[in-house]
Amino acid sequence: MKATEGRTAAEIAVDNSALPPAFENVPAPAPIAMPVQDFSARPAPGPSRPVNIDLWARRMLVVLLALLPASMAAHEMRRSIGLDGISLWEGVYLALFIPLFAWIAFGFATSLIGFLLLTIGKGRGVRPYSPRVTTPLAGLTAILLPVCNEDFLGVLGRLSIMERSLTRVMGGERFEFFILSDSNPENGAVERKAYEEMRAAFSRPVYYRRRALNIGRKPGNIAEWVQRFGGGYDHMIVLDADSVMSGQTMARLAVDMERHPHVGLIQTVPTVMGATTLFARWQQFASRLYGPTSAAGMIWWAGSEGMFWGHNAIVRVRAFAESCGLPELPGRAPFGGHIMSHDMLEAALLRRRGWDVHMVSADDSFEEFPPAMPDLFTRDRRWCQGNIQHVPLIGKIAGLHPVNRFQLLVGASAYCTSPLWLALMLVVLGGAVAGMWPAAAVLPSGGLLALTAILLFGPKLFAMIWAVADPARRIGFGGAGRMARGVIVDIALSILMAPVAMLTQTINLFGILLGRKSSWNGQTRDRDGMAITSAIWLFKWHLMLGAGLLALAIRADSVGWIMPVVAGLFAAPVLAAVTARKDMGARAERSGLFQVADPWWQSQGYKPLRHRWTLARRVFARKKDEAAPANDG
Repeated sequence: MKATEGRTAAEIAVDNSALPPAFENVPAPAPIAMPVQDFSARPAPGPSRPVNIDLWARRMLVVLLALLPASMAAHEMRRSIGLDGISLWEGVYLALFIPLFAWIAFGFATSLIGFLLLTIGKGRGVRPYSPRVTTPLAGLTAILLPVCNEDFLGVLGRLSIMERSLTRVMGGERFEFFILSDSNPENGAVERKAYEEMRAAFSRPVYYRRRALNIGRKPGNIAEWVQRFGGGYDHMIVLDADSVMSGQTMARLAVDMERHPHVGLIQTVPTVMGATTLFARWQQFASRLYGPTSAAGMIWWAGSEGMFWGHNAIVRVRAFAESCGLPELPGRAPFGGHIMSHDMLEAALLRRRGWDVHMVSADDSFEEFPPAMPDLFTRDRRWCQGNIQHVPLIGKIAGLHPVNRFQLLVGASAYCTSPLWLALMLVVLGGAVAGMWPAAAVLPSGGLLALTAILLFGPKLFAMIWAVADPARRIGFGGAGRMARGVIVDIALSILMAPVAMLTQTINLFGILLGRKSSWNGQTRDRDGMAITSAIWLFKWHLMLGAGLLALAIRADSVGWIMPVVAGLFAAPVLAAVTARKDMGARAERSGLFQVADPWWQSQGYKPLRHRWTLARRVFARKKDEAAPANDG
């Protein structure tokens, strides 16, 4: 690996493409140049576009809606603690409280706008993609599935569902699949055997390549494909190993790219599917219920400066090649080296060269969720490192759109809110212990607490109202009663999990700042429980913090308000162990807790992470024998 130090990802990808692959079955090369981007130089301007006054007015409205309650909170707290002047300790308290309140208000404002668009506005401009495609496709689209030490039978199962769905849409023959493997030799042998046994069952090209060297992680994997084969394709749909997307949505994405030649990327907003553990079922319910309203608001104000999440999106190959060659960052990891959170930066680089980046809702774009709290926190640490890497780039990359700079800043600051919340609690308790104030004097008043509750729980209420008003969605969640029961349990579990996530993200952030980089191995996508002793050891720092906060609260005579935080920290091992169990997930499913509508592909007999050879063969045999209907819709 030392030979790769100081070299760019694109340069390494070129060299890697010249190496004999570990194994591949691919089409003839169609190379395309992917130059490394010079972040210090402003790129040549793209086509002249008029300033969208309406879009900037939307953004100003969101900012004002966020600043209004934050200003009210600042005024109320100033009246409470600043009547006789503000001490240094009180100044620190206000400096922590006001930005955190504004952060909550920003999320509320986005959800409020999304709710109004979906109800009063009837979804204008943010409706999910329609289920029918009638426009012929001229271009060729590659569907890329990067994998790294995954459950390969599950990957082939998901691919088979998408491949079969494409046979039912107009222009489905204009899509080809590429499995791009970075797996180790042992898993690579399993992949090769499975691929060679099953590839004849597909009705369209399904190519496979395992790289000789896994360099540059996923962006290096994609860059290698672009440079070798990108010249033969107009678009690429980038998926994750756990992604599922219907053929109708894939075709609609390709049609939109052909209709709008100035668009470089369209990101769908995926929802969670395939949950088996109680934790994943909980998150699946929250994603399906709360996601659409917040996504609608985000789509409304993002406009042509949308975000890229690295999967479930279509990208114009030529635009990506000319815009997104990523350099190596100077220095050593975790700040230097390969760019980890490449997706948000690639969206910014596309916009930097004049390409529009849009986001759309799609009811049939899915991904899976980590099965347990530890798996979520492991993934979250990688995201934390990647987003922190962006901080020095926000001001250094010439030509970035202001909204893209804001998005990169928000992505990084999301991981700073946890230590700020912890610092705020310590300031309140520490000040009370030191005699600076009684803790009750600096806690929010009744009115401010009510406003805080509205900002925190308002988005959940908006989502419930919208879902109840839509008969199809209401039935999908099992009716209003089951939906309300799920929301109540979700709120209780969220209150317990919030302090756990707070400390975990704080530990991760300081670990990264101290130079401890994250590993990037295959993700844990299947789990059934965890030993309570392992959970206690894993969350030992949470137990210690809970004990410390409780001791401080007793000394400060303010146990009441800190108890939800302490309870969550003490409950962390049990919460993690219980919610990681599949039997608890099955019990919740039988009782209707966290019920969601079955995804579009459920009737085809495939269940993620339960896929086996017999089921795969049954799916393929049925696909070959049945006459395909005219349309999925």
